[in-house]
This record gives sequence, C-alpha cells and structure tokens, in this order.
Amino acid sequence: MAFVRGIFLVLALVCLLPQSQAADMKSSNVVVITIDTLRPDHLGCYGYKQIRTPAIDSLAAESVLFERAYTVVPVTLPSHSAMFTGTYPPFSGMHDFSANVLNPQQPTLATILRQNGYATGAVVGSAVLDSRFGLNQGFDFYYDHFDFSRLQESNLDEMERPGNVVADETLAWLAQNYRKKFFLWMHLYDPHFPYRPPPPYDKQYVSQPYDGEIAFADAQVARVLEFLKAKGLFSNTVIVLAGDHGEGLGEHGEKTHGFFIYNSTLHVPFMMHLPTRSAGRVTTPVSLADLMPTVLAVLHIPAPPKVQGKDLTSLISNGGSGGDRSLYSETYLPRLHFNWSELKGAQNASYHFIDAPRPELYDLKKDPKETTNLFIEKKAVGEEMRAKLNNLIREYSANQELAQKTGLDPALMERLKSLGYAGFSGGGDLTVSNRDLPDPKDRIELYELISEAMADAQHGRLQESIDKLTTALKAEPKSVATRYLLGLSYYRLHRFEDAKRELAQVVSASPDYTLAVFNLGLAQARSGDLDGAITNLKRTLELDATNFSAAFNLGVAYLQKKQIPESIAALEQSVTIYPDYAEGHRALGEVLLYAGKPSDGITHLQRAVNLTPGDPRAHASLGQALAAVGRRAESEAEMQKAQQLGQK
Repeated sequence: MAFVRGIFLVLALVCLLPQSQAADMKSSNVVVITIDTLRPDHLGCYGYKQIRTPAIDSLAAESVLFERAYTVVPVTLPSHSAMFTGTYPPFSGMHDFSANVLNPQQPTLATILRQNGYATGAVVGSAVLDSRFGLNQGFDFYYDHFDFSRLQESNLDEMERPGNVVADETLAWLAQNYRKKFFLWMHLYDPHFPYRPPPPYDKQYVSQPYDGEIAFADAQVARVLEFLKAKGLFSNTVIVLAGDHGEGLGEHGEKTHGFFIYNSTLHVPFMMHLPTRSAGRVTTPVSLADLMPTVLAVLHIPAPPKVQGKDLTSLISNGGSGGDRSLYSETYLPRLHFNWSELKGAQNASYHFIDAPRPELYDLKKDPKETTNLFIEKKAVGEEMRAKLNNLIREYSANQELAQKTGLDPALMERLKSLGYAGFSGGGDLTVSNRDLPDPKDRIELYELISEAMADAQHGRLQESIDKLTTALKAEPKSVATRYLLGLSYYRLHRFEDAKRELAQVVSASPDYTLAVFNLGLAQARSGDLDGAITNLKRTLELDATNFSAAFNLGVAYLQKKQIPESIAALEQSVTIYPDYAEGHRALGEVLLYAGKPSDGITHLQRAVNLTPGDPRAHASLGQALAAVGRRAESEAEMQKAQQLGQK
C-alpha cells in the first residue's frame, strides 16, 4: 500500500507543477494512437498472459493507465467522434456512420491545437474514418486515400490499410514535422474482423488470430515510440493510446461489435503518458469522451464551452478516486438498420444498467462478465440507475444545434446504400425510445445470420446470401430489412421477377422506404416494366431529391419509351444533383446528339471525357458530336483515342 500511495503522490504533482514546467507542458507535442477493436483483457499490461505486446506494455509502465475506461458507442466513427470532440452522440448526432458527418462547426482536438500553433497530422487505417465523414477537421495532413469505387465489391469495414503502411506514412509525416510543435493521430485497424494477421504473427498465433492482429499492431506502435525516443521527443510528448471499442468474441452471442452495449465491447484500453514521467493506475470508471478535455488540460489550453467529457487531471491528482460518476453508452445499430430497439446504458463503479424493452442490471463487482440480469431482483437499484441514465440523456441532448445527418457526397452515399449501410431506418426522433420494438437480446442469432448473409452478398456469394436471408425470414416474416436485403440479392443475381416480388412487399409494408422504392424501380426496368419503373423512380426522387442514380435510370427508362424530352430532363437532373457524374454527362450528351442538339451534347460529352479520360465510349460519342457540327479534325482525334483505348 505504501508503494501505491507513493505512485499517486507522484501523480498529484501533475497538477502542481512549477511555473517553468507548466510552460514546458504547454509546448508539449501530442500523439494519439487509437487501435480499433482492441479489448484490454487481450493486452499484457491489463494482465493477459497469452500475448506479447512489449511496446504497449512498456508505454503503459510509463503512463497513467485507466483500468476501467469505456467507449460511448461500440462503433468506430462515433467512438472517435466522442474522443476528439469531447461530446456525446445525443449532442453531436454521431450515432452511427452510414449517414453521419461531423458538423464542421464542432470544435475538435485538432482544430483547437492547430489554433494554438500545432502542426497537425493524421493517418487512418480504415475507410470508416475517411475524411468524408468529417474527422479530418483541423488536420493539416489527413492520410486516408481510400478508393470508394471498391465498395461495389466489398464491405466498407474491410477497406483497410495494413498497420505497417499506416506506420510508414506516420513516420514519413513525423520526419517532416518533428522539429515543430505537433499533434499526430495514428489509427491502426488491424484487430478488426476478419482476423488475418500477417507473418510471422499468423504462425505465432495460429489458434488466436485476433491476438495475432493485436501483436502486429503492437509492433507498429513500437516503431513510432522508437522514433520519438531516437529524436529525444518521448519525454516531452503527451502520448495517448486507446482502443475505440472492444470485440464480442462470442460473449452474449455477439461475434464482433456494435449490436450490444455489454462491457465486452465497451471496455477499452486507455493510457496517457505525461511529460512529467508520472505513472500509475486509475480504477475509477472513465469515458473516452474525457480524452479531449484531459489532453487540453494537461497542455493548459481551455476546452470549448460545450465539451461534455471530463478533465481527468484532478482524478489523477486525487490518487485515482473521483466519486461515483455514471457513464453513458448507446448503440443505435439495431434500430437504424433493422428497426429493433436501440440500447442505452449507464454504468458506475458498481452497476451497469441497460435500458431495453426488457431492462438489464448487472453487478459489476460480483459479475464482471454480465451474465446475470438482476433488474427484477434489485428493482430499486435498477430504477435508480434508470433515473441516472435519463439525467445523462437530458444533459447530453441539450444544445443539439451542431448535430447533422447529411453531407456525404452523392457517390459515397450511393455505395453505402447499395451495401445496406443506409438501410432501413425506424425514423422519428432518435431521442425517444420505442419500447414496442423488438429487444435486441431476442434477435442476436437472427442478426448474426443476417450479417453473414450481407457479407456473402458483398463478396459475390449471392446464392448463399439468399439461402440465409430466406431462413431469417422464416424466423421473422415481417422483417422489412431482411426482405429488402433478399430483394437486393435477387436483383444482383439478375432474378428480377423474384427481386420485384420481395421489394414490392417491402414497399407495401413501408411505402416511404426510399431505397426499396428505388430498387423496385430498377428491378421493374430490368424486367421490361418501364411504366412501373418510371412511377417508382419518380417516387424515389420525391422521397430523396439527392438520388442522382434514380434520376439517371429514370432518364434511361424514358429513352427506352422514346420519350426524349422527358429523358433529357431526367438526365439533366442527375448531373445537377451530382455534377461529377461522368456516366450521366455521357448519357445526356448522347441523347442530346440523338435529339439533334449536338452543340449542347458536346458540352456534356467533353465533361464526361474530362472526368473519365480512359472511357473509349465517351471519346467515341464526343467524336460523333464534333463531326455533327463540322469539327472534323477534333472528331478524328477523339475517334482515334477511342480506338486506342478500346484496344487496351
């Protein structure tokens, strides 16, 4: 005990520095390393014996380590949003990722540090953190560079950059900026499912591939720490290492994360290396939303007035004791994607309450794995925790003017929608819980089956997807989301009559389900029912005026019916919605040429060529339009380009 008191006596000095040291703290560099899908109980510094994580363990030995840190949402984008804004989803609106963009008016750690003279750089390992979602705000350098056209073939979650490449780019940026005062964020995605560790970790952890991914990530952390030490920067750098969420690994029936809010996916590693070289352990529960205000406090930079996370420096200086604080968590994945109930929770040092159609209460001291629901047995405690949760929701929902749900560019939204990420939404006010919706506890097996079916479809295993979705429909015949996904799989398999049948049932049950109306229109067009297609594509645009693909396909349907003016109007609408839509410009140019308006057609065909210089059809059509107005030399040049490209 004397040793422990000694540790916290040293920690107390963090907030009692001499003035000269305080000035040094203000000029400290900042490095934040986040590792996706990382459970603390799979790290050596948290007591795990079946893995070697020497870099993280050595950093922990020189850091303040928070033994009970929890994410706000067990989903990558909203979790990082909470970390870097210090606000909770009811305020920021960042509940999920399929249609979320961080409001550019929301201050982030990067924006504040840049305002204070820091060079700011970030390297992210996954497309779910692409700059299009808004977390690039405040960064001078943001290395994402993901090719979203690949979303046509694969799951967004699997568009990742290996950790060694992330570390390469991180070190390249550091080499250019380490002489400045800097803030660096490195995001490693490797422990994310599917677990495929590279050599030699695949052999070392052949029966534990998840651990192999973590060990590989640890090696990349080592490279950054070694750079800082080699340049003499380590001692004067605030270094934060955290997971963004955990992983179910089969606990509570959840293989991965996002569906439940048990501590298997909420509990995360969290440590802070302080330039004072203080070290110790804090056992009081803390939230990842505390990261931003704590870093700013360490640097003696005021936090924005609407930050909701807590400055943990006083907790550290008080020997790790901070009273009985309640922490908020949520997941809207079941509601946004399947129209099942969302989950919200509050936990403190003793209990974890989960608000669900059948509420849950767990005694964390006696039952840390949360296997025995005590809500009925301890109703008074449960109601007290429910009241605390309601207070947190009211507190974090105040001043929601920054929340926004739109802003993704049309091409990205089209691809997200095609994969079901922006799928069925229960709609309505997300701050209001609907207890008539199914309890996720009763749907976990169905969710895992549907998830497997979605993965099959996204990787081209369409018949396997259909088989699983058909089985899922037997369990829940009225599931709109499942029937919609089944219709999509039929469509991709070119079974258009089957697709029409399923999607028509979806639209009948949910007439304003925009994506179902849209895909029903596409299936009707492909099966020759042009009148039906036109009706539903026009309805799609009434429901969602940003769907440029609906406008394009409406133009094609009109063209097939020889309704040229209507076709031109619809195609013009598609490129008005999305000015960089090459296929829309090409089709519009071709129809204008067909309609005897080659001069107008040239404008759009030239735009198509500029957007897709490797498309032989665009060059050929432009060549025809140029010939029609007598520009022979230019026409021949375009025809020659088309021929050359066509031969490649």
